Amino acid sequence: MIMETNSNNYEIGLELAEAGKHTEALACIQKHLRTAPEDAQALNDAGAVLHCLGRSDEAIEHLTKARNLRPHSTEILWNLSETYMAVGKVKEATILFDDMQRLGILNADVLNRAATIFLNRNDKANAIEMLLRSQKIWSEQEILKPALEVIRLKRPRIAFFCGGDGMTFLDKIIEFTKRRFNVRVFEGQTEDELYELMVWSDISWFEWCTNLAVAASKRPKICKNIIRLHRYEAYEQWPQEVNWNNIDTLITVGNDITKQTLLGKVPDLESYTSLVAVPNGIDLGKFKLIDRRQGKNIAFLANLRMVKNPALVLQCMQKLHYIDPGYHLFFAGRFQDQALEQYLRHMVCALGLDDVVFFDGWQEDVNSWLQDKHYIVSTSICEGHPVGLLEGIACGLKPVIHNFTGAKDIFPSEFLFNISEEFCEQILSDKYEPQKYRKFVEEKYSLKSQLSRINEIFIQFEAQIDGESSLDATAPIFESNAVV
Repeated sequence: MIMETNSNNYEIGLELAEAGKHTEALACIQKHLRTAPEDAQALNDAGAVLHCLGRSDEAIEHLTKARNLRPHSTEILWNLSETYMAVGKVKEATILFDDMQRLGILNADVLNRAATIFLNRNDKANAIEMLLRSQKIWSEQEILKPALEVIRLKRPRIAFFCGGDGMTFLDKIIEFTKRRFNVRVFEGQTEDELYELMVWSDISWFEWCTNLAVAASKRPKICKNIIRLHRYEAYEQWPQEVNWNNIDTLITVGNDITKQTLLGKVPDLESYTSLVAVPNGIDLGKFKLIDRRQGKNIAFLANLRMVKNPALVLQCMQKLHYIDPGYHLFFAGRFQDQALEQYLRHMVCALGLDDVVFFDGWQEDVNSWLQDKHYIVSTSICEGHPVGLLEGIACGLKPVIHNFTGAKDIFPSEFLFNISEEFCEQILSDKYEPQKYRKFVEEKYSLKSQLSRINEIFIQFEAQIDGESSLDATAPIFESNAVV
């Protein structure tokens, strides 16, 4: 009898809500909730009625509880996001957007309205993220092109300068940044041309702590300056030649050993500039997981030079070949030292590995080359943050990594070996978990995570540069009649 009466209260409450009698409707639904406090649908409906009554904080409380009880309900999720938006809690709403997209209810209108709220608060960073996401969902919105351009032009101008070992690790960062800021890339030859671009910029990024970074640091400071140091630069003379008074942020991609080496050369560095560690990121869309079975093909992915220590992997292969001659080792990369090449080719013959070790040379399409491999090995004596190795792990290859100094900062100890016997043990072990290896990269070293952290650095500089200035966006640029 109690349940029947309670059910009637709920049904009457819904009828009253449809008639626009929200106060009476709420009273009936709340009576129902007293005996059925975990009725997710009733909590959702109470939240909607409370919102109509202008009691939005209570509405959010009810809707949040409903969502916890029924996390995959599109209706509850939609109502919660709309209530957040209606009371200006746009950041709370954006936290829901990933789930909304997975459930197929995130649309361009919601994102455009969120962008408008952010713009009215002069939050250009979040506004442009909303519009870019809206554009990805519905690319034919012509209004977005000029809107995005206007915002970009009101944000800091960023210049990229690349010295050292070239653009390999910078392309994705530039592509990401161009969608959000007004960007130029240095193509000049002289120091005067370098300084001219620095004058144009609000933020100058120097890839590699080498000649360009040194030259820029010795010019009068006219913008925010960032240097990104990878690894080898810490072992060279360049850091000692930089005028660190003129550098705002030094980004390192490596482990603590790189930082310790750097501080050994410039002991008071941290008193001059901010040190930030941002590991390299792997494009998980490009390097896809293959849930492969355990096999016998071993990959060594790196240009062949002394620091990569390829001689050690040959010693390891000799022991493995003795135990099981079915394993094969494949090198991908250019020889960068003639003496090393001569030695490696000589030892392949001397160790009787002619039929099991192959030098495949430089690979334009690394992803394809990795498809028939089962292990990814590294025998380096020193690494900052090895991209090729992480690419292999992202594809589901089992990592077998020599315990170089600082390796434990980057990889779990279960991936590491000290001597060739341990190398063989890891290869021959029945433990082979491609999904686990992929998950490791997803959780720690994704490109998305790297770009997000770099974007945060730019946004921090943007706040400093903007000061108290505000974006003239007092009226919404998008209209909507969406209701809860």
